[in-house]
Amino acid sequence: MTPEPDALRENEKMKREKEEKLAEGTYKPAPMEHIDFHDRCDHEHFRHAPWSGRSQFWIYLISFAKGGFFLFLFFGTWGALSGAINASQDYLQAFIESFNVIFFAATLPCFVVWMFCSLIIHKFPRVWVKPGKGPKWELNRRTGMITLFEYRRKKVTEKRAPFHEFDAYINTTPDRQGLPMNVLSLEHRYSDIRIFFGDIQPPDRNTQQLCALWDFIQNYMDVSHPLPDAPLFEEHRKNDPTTVEHDRRTGRNPRYWINMDDATFKEEQKRMRARVDRIDTFSRPNLMAKYVNYSA
Repeated sequence: MTPEPDALRENEKMKREKEEKLAEGTYKPAPMEHIDFHDRCDHEHFRHAPWSGRSQFWIYLISFAKGGFFLFLFFGTWGALSGAINASQDYLQAFIESFNVIFFAATLPCFVVWMFCSLIIHKFPRVWVKPGKGPKWELNRRTGMITLFEYRRKKVTEKRAPFHEFDAYINTTPDRQGLPMNVLSLEHRYSDIRIFFGDIQPPDRNTQQLCALWDFIQNYMDVSHPLPDAPLFEEHRKNDPTTVEHDRRTGRNPRYWINMDDATFKEEQKRMRARVDRIDTFSRPNLMAKYVNYSA
């Protein structure tokens, strides 16, 4: 259910302004516009390409610093209030002394790191923005193939097989508390090609989101059906023949998502979550069982 309609409208506005400036000869490329980040998500390719380790370092750093600041601020304030309540006298002084212990030891350092990372990320993109070696995997709707990219030193190996030869699995591993965490994977029936989708759908304790992702993948790869009706593909629907025919036959508004107001979009998200919660994946018949013998 992303990007949201306001993000779609902003992206459309930026593209329109770029075209106008190009026509006038006044366009100046953005600092990182020329960089290929290798990811694709359109009517032909659904390709995942993680950013480089350097970029992910800055993203993780600002996330932990920001989270740490609010966490220590809360517990520092709570601890200081508890200490002040239990103090025999001079409650304000007891509160300040107790609060300063956590503030200067953890809260303030987290705030400084947060502000420093924000400065680097927003003002100096060349310091932290860097694409990875290349794509990690690709689902190709046009060819019906799945490709896994492996990188060893400077050599790139592509392992490719038809989508219909893959089976979906839910892999379960325990977290630190021993609770089950699930992630979806696609595994080739006749070779060692295996794709984990933990990067785009983080491990979860329930399986409903993973089943919904599996349905999404099947719908995307099935060229006899239109593209999944999601904001992600709004601008690409006109480029897919099956989708064009479907939208013409059903009279779908080509700007269905982009013109949607926030309140309607929130209701649509709510309905989507409800459909995900009611998904019936495990009660469906296993059609492949008629043709394949699975062995350990």
